[in-house]
Amino acid sequence: MKTKLSLWAFAFSLLACSVAFLSSCKKEDLKMTTTDDVNVVGYLKKNLDSFSLFKEILDRTETSAFLDAYGAYTVFAPTNHGVKTFLASINAPSVEAADINVLKEIVKFHILEDTVNTASFTDGKLPVPTMHGQFLITGVSNDGGFSSYIVNRQANVLRTNVRVGNGLIHVTNNVLVPAKTTIAKQLEDNPEYSIFVEALKATGHFTLLNTVNPDTSKRWKTVIAETNRALSDSGINSYAALRAKYSNTGNPANPLDSLNLYVAYHIIDGIKFLGDIINQPSHLTLQPQEVITVQLINQEVILNTAEFNGVVEPGVLLVRSKSDNSATNGVWHTANAHFAAKFRKPTAVYWDLAKFPEIMRMTAIYGRGTHTFYKNSAADRPIKDIDWEWKGENYLRYEYGTTSTLHNFAVFNDILTIPLGAPSNNNRATWIEFTTPPIIKGRYKVWICYRNRNAVTLNVRVNGELMQRPVNLGQGVPAGTDAELESLGWKRYTTGGSFAGRLVGTVDLQTTQRHSLRFEAISGSNRDLHFDMVHFIPVDDHQYLPRFRPDGTPVF
Repeated sequence: MKTKLSLWAFAFSLLACSVAFLSSCKKEDLKMTTTDDVNVVGYLKKNLDSFSLFKEILDRTETSAFLDAYGAYTVFAPTNHGVKTFLASINAPSVEAADINVLKEIVKFHILEDTVNTASFTDGKLPVPTMHGQFLITGVSNDGGFSSYIVNRQANVLRTNVRVGNGLIHVTNNVLVPAKTTIAKQLEDNPEYSIFVEALKATGHFTLLNTVNPDTSKRWKTVIAETNRALSDSGINSYAALRAKYSNTGNPANPLDSLNLYVAYHIIDGIKFLGDIINQPSHLTLQPQEVITVQLINQEVILNTAEFNGVVEPGVLLVRSKSDNSATNGVWHTANAHFAAKFRKPTAVYWDLAKFPEIMRMTAIYGRGTHTFYKNSAADRPIKDIDWEWKGENYLRYEYGTTSTLHNFAVFNDILTIPLGAPSNNNRATWIEFTTPPIIKGRYKVWICYRNRNAVTLNVRVNGELMQRPVNLGQGVPAGTDAELESLGWKRYTTGGSFAGRLVGTVDLQTTQRHSLRFEAISGSNRDLHFDMVHFIPVDDHQYLPRFRPDGTPVF
C-alpha cells in the first residue's frame, strides 16, 4: 500500500499552550515595572519591609557586592515570609544561624546571569541556567480563578519584570531550593519506580545516573522512567519478569544484552525538559542508533506515534504532573505506559510529496483544485515540513486535475509545482528541503518521481549526504524493458503519461525516524518543475514494481 505522509505536525508550541491557558483565566497584573533604583540591591534596600531577610542573606554570603555593581542579572527575590518559611524548614532561627554553605547555594539558585523576563516563562526550563548550574522551570498555577506564574513548582511569582539598573527582579512567595540528589537517587527514593530502578542497577546505568560529572558538557542526562503500574499494565509485575522478557544473554550488564538496550533506550544525553523535548521531532537515545520520536497532540507530549504502511502505531504519553523533575545531573520524566525500541525490517516508503497537513486541511482545495503557498521572509514556514530558499519567486503550488497532461497520470492526480534555478539565477530558489515520513533504518535506493518537462538538473541530498547521481528533470524514461531500465537507473512508476522515476542513489539510514531530503539546482532554471513522489525502497526489494494508477492503486 502507498504510505501516506504521517500527520506529524506539532499542533501547538508549549509557549502557545501557556499563553492560551493564561488568557482563559483571571490573571494577576503582570506588567513590566521600571524603578529609579540603580541596581538590584538598591531596590531591596528601598523595600526592606518585604526583602530585609533576603538582603541579609545576600550580605552574609557576600553576594551584595556584585549585585550592587554593573551587569545584567535576573534575580528571583523571595519575600520575608518566604525566607522565614525556608529558615524554619532547615531548623535555623535566623539568617545568622543558618549554615553559610547552604545559604550560598540558595543564593546562586536565585540568580541568572542574563535578563530573562516573563516572555520566556513558557512551560519548561528558562533559557539560561542559574549561577548554581541547575535550570529553573516555569509554568502556570491557578488558585481560585486567578492564574500566576510558578517557578520550580516551589514558588508563585507575586510581581514580575521589575526593571532595575542591572537587570530584572521577579518577586516570589517562597525560597527556591535546588535539587540535592541525582536522577538515580530520586528514582530510588520513590517506590513507584522500584522495578525500573532494579533494572537500572542490574544494567549498570544506575551508576551513570548517580554521577555528577564536573564537566558540565558531559554531566546532563534525561531519563524517561516507567512506573510499576505502567509495567504491570503490560504484564510485568516484578524485576524478574522484566528480566525474563528482555535479557537474552543472561547478563544484563552486557551492553549487547536486550535488557541493557531496553534501559539505554530510556536515557538521552543532555538535559531536556518537556519544552526541549517537543522542540525536536526525535531524540537519539543511549541505545545505539535508536531514537525516540515526539509529537504534541492536544497539548499532550506523545512518544513514538508513527504510521508505517498505512498503519498508525499509537504512542506513549508523558505524564506532565510527574515530569520535569530536576536533579543534580539532569531531569527525568514519567511515561504512562511500557515501551521499548521496536526492531523492524526495512520497508519501502512510497511517499507522495503532495500530501502534507497544510493542504489536506483545505478540504475545498485538496483533491479538487490549486493552491499556492507563499514564503514571505527567509524565516517564514508556510508548510512545516517543507522549506525553500527565499528569493523573488517565493512560492510552492499544489495542483490537482484530471484533464490536463500535467496531472491526469500523476498519483492521486496531484503534483507540487516548484520554481528552482541554479545559483546564478537571482529570482528562483536554489534549494528546497522536505522532511520525510518515518523510515525504518536500513539501506535504501532513492527514486525521484516527476513529470519530465523542463530541463533543470538537481543534486539530491538525504540527511546532508549527496546522492550519487544528479537528476535532469527534462529527461524522460528511455525505451527498454523494465529490467533494462532499472539497470540504467530508470523506471516507469505510473501507468501512463510523461512521468519518470529516476534512481539518484543509495543511502544508509542509521536510525528509524523522519529524515531530510533536499533538492539543489545546479544548472538551468524554470518556474514549472513538477514533482509527484519519492520512493525509498530497500536495496534487496523489487524496485520497478508496483506502479501506481492515478487513483493511487498499486499495480504489481
